[in-house]
Amino acid sequence: MTVLVEMGWGGLVQLPSTITWTDISQYFDGIVKGAVITRGAADELSETQPGTATLTLDNEDGRFTPGNSSSPYYPYVRKNAPIRISKAVIPTRSGSAPYPLAMLGDDFDDNRISSTLWPNSYGGASETGGRMRVPVNVGTTAGYQSAREWTFTASKLTAKLVTLPTANGSSSGSASMWVNSTTSGTRIGWSYNPVSGNLSAANQVGFSDGGATVLPYNAIDYVWLRVRESGGTVYWESSGDGASWTVRRSLATPAWVGSQTQAVEFAATRTGGTADHIEWDLVGADVRPRFYGMVNEFPIEWEGLTSTVTISCTDLFKRLNRLPVLKSMLAEEILHQDVAGVTDFVSAYYPLTEPAGSTAAGDLSGRGSGALAVTQVSAGGTLEFGTDGLADTGDTAATFTPASGSAGKYLTGDLGAQFAADSTTYWQTTEFWIKTTTVSRAILGMFDGGLDHQIVYALNASGVLTIEHTDGGGTLTVFTSGGASLTDGAWHHIVHDGYPTKQLYVDGVASSFTSSVVDMTGLRTMHIGGYRGARLFNGQIAHVAVTSVSGTIGATISPSHYQAATTGFSGEDADVRMARLARYAGIPSVTILGATHDAIASQGPGGTGVVPRMREVESTESGKLYAERDFYGLAYQSRDLRYNPDPSSEVFTIDYADLEPGTGYADDDQKLVNAVEASRPGGATQRVTAPASVLAFGEYPQQLNLIKTSDNSVLDAAYWLVSRYASPAPEMREVVIEAYTMSNYLDILDADISSYFTVTSMPSQAPASSVRATVEGYSETLKERSHVIQFRTSASATDSVWVLGDTTYGVLDSTTRLAY
Repeated sequence: MTVLVEMGWGGLVQLPSTITWTDISQYFDGIVKGAVITRGAADELSETQPGTATLTLDNEDGRFTPGNSSSPYYPYVRKNAPIRISKAVIPTRSGSAPYPLAMLGDDFDDNRISSTLWPNSYGGASETGGRMRVPVNVGTTAGYQSAREWTFTASKLTAKLVTLPTANGSSSGSASMWVNSTTSGTRIGWSYNPVSGNLSAANQVGFSDGGATVLPYNAIDYVWLRVRESGGTVYWESSGDGASWTVRRSLATPAWVGSQTQAVEFAATRTGGTADHIEWDLVGADVRPRFYGMVNEFPIEWEGLTSTVTISCTDLFKRLNRLPVLKSMLAEEILHQDVAGVTDFVSAYYPLTEPAGSTAAGDLSGRGSGALAVTQVSAGGTLEFGTDGLADTGDTAATFTPASGSAGKYLTGDLGAQFAADSTTYWQTTEFWIKTTTVSRAILGMFDGGLDHQIVYALNASGVLTIEHTDGGGTLTVFTSGGASLTDGAWHHIVHDGYPTKQLYVDGVASSFTSSVVDMTGLRTMHIGGYRGARLFNGQIAHVAVTSVSGTIGATISPSHYQAATTGFSGEDADVRMARLARYAGIPSVTILGATHDAIASQGPGGTGVVPRMREVESTESGKLYAERDFYGLAYQSRDLRYNPDPSSEVFTIDYADLEPGTGYADDDQKLVNAVEASRPGGATQRVTAPASVLAFGEYPQQLNLIKTSDNSVLDAAYWLVSRYASPAPEMREVVIEAYTMSNYLDILDADISSYFTVTSMPSQAPASSVRATVEGYSETLKERSHVIQFRTSASATDSVWVLGDTTYGVLDSTTRLAY
């Protein structure tokens, strides 16, 4: 067993593709202090907390001292550096030969080649620095080689590729891991070419494979390599962490695999040049990730002349909790739109939500577009910020009230060099919201410095939208949309797709109008509320955005942005809302677990952080939200994931005698709830009680404020809470296990939030001979040859629901709780 501690020096935790992991396990104090990791919630009624990890590193040479220029990690020893912690479990050989290949395991930590595992090693191969080292010599072959005592069928060979050889002037070379048949040159495995820098997934016969899959090596995706046989197919797989694998090649299992006993060989050689070596580690390891996050600080401590660093780390909730408050859902949709298969980014975004008294409107795109200043034309008229805007967004808008079409105020400004470059390289998709009763006015326009390229969005004498343009200067060509009048005093949303079809969308729906508007380039100036001092707009304008695109996006963003502003996506399912909020936070992945997802009400207005909004969804749905422990992502569980656990879904079972001190039953009023008052935005306030429980224990009230879309859903949620906690049964809340000593160690490591396990052979004084518990969270201490896990648990029966006619879940007056 090895504790793997890896740092992503110079990478960004929110951009996993930037992280090349460095193994610092040799500096980790795994003997005395170990790593302490905490994850999950205290109980099922509490929110999951940010996951944390604490560990001590040897800093004798100053490598973990921030700002130390002599550190091999300089200048990246700094706060928020990515970190991940895993357990690599080395298999042990048992029984008699031939052994399954998955039993071949070596961590190379004793600095001597095992004569039992590698009796045929040759050519100067050694065990150095806790790794297998194979020389890549000139003209000769070196290698680690096992005895012929392994079987590949339904088994696997895994290794971590630690140090790569270089070309060093060679004309050819290879460093490989092979499963060898009894026929020389017939073998399956991975081979690295130090001259080309390619990996080859090979099934060789006569030392060659014309159909090998050749892959350019990179230090992110190919840290771990594996060959595996299963069900008549051989798979070549790679992994960045040793836990999540990607298939790189597969083919039907050759006949020799099932008919022979195999040997394993790690071999290397080169032609010409200068010798060096390849290093492998953790052969056969089963890796279980325990923590993924970032380091909070690197505090240096001294005890005499001995220097250590005890670092504290937090999972991605640290980053989420420090993000700025969200803007309205419309603004977030504009800023975080992501259309599959299309390059799209906002080049200019003027929400026009400045407070009253402002004299300019600012850009929120972050691309450097300049502010638009209030500009006076002739005399009279007003331009007011902070006036009522789109109702469901909570945003204000800009109101333009000119004295006439040629006297008043509008907005003008320089979009900047970056916008001009974007408009030259990409097409532009333009969108905005208007509210007016006045015809024959310009809404907004853009042009280049020489007026060769101009585009203007306006209303004609009938109130119909027009698009005016030129790419050669002179008189503008006018295209009339042919749609309905937009001067009815209501808000309207306009999207003009920049893709060559130039599709127009009004209020979330594609119009029958597709223009032949020419492509714009070099656009530099924007006018809003008029164009070049004329046709001054009379009404309100909001959320003007220009998106640079490589393809069409209108069909995606038009209905989405329209719904964001008019309904706040009220009615969408909880899992969809959770993924939407994650996108606003820049989280690339949300793992959705479970199938019951109710409709969620609007969270349209801004002003709160992304985590509080996610927690609103979580509590409304009685779900569970937490950070993944093996990558940068979130997981969200719906409540039905816990309904009626199937015994086959148990992660492990354990005898009570194998538990550590600290395990016991609790029977108190900590979770008792027998009176619930529940409400929703714009809905009824309703009360549910359990009279028998109130009589027996007194009233234990709780308030529920849920973002449901119906009063019936609110009532269901209230009944669900009361039915589970009006009279909680005795339960086991803490289970402590020295997992390392257990034969089912890997199964125990697989337990996570909402996993089930059973404790058997309970003492005679216990309410039952066995008890099934649900994991709510855990604290663990990882050391070499020790792994103590303290599970925080709840009674699985709390989430049982009625199943008609079922012998377990259909018992009258016992298991007749209706599902919610």
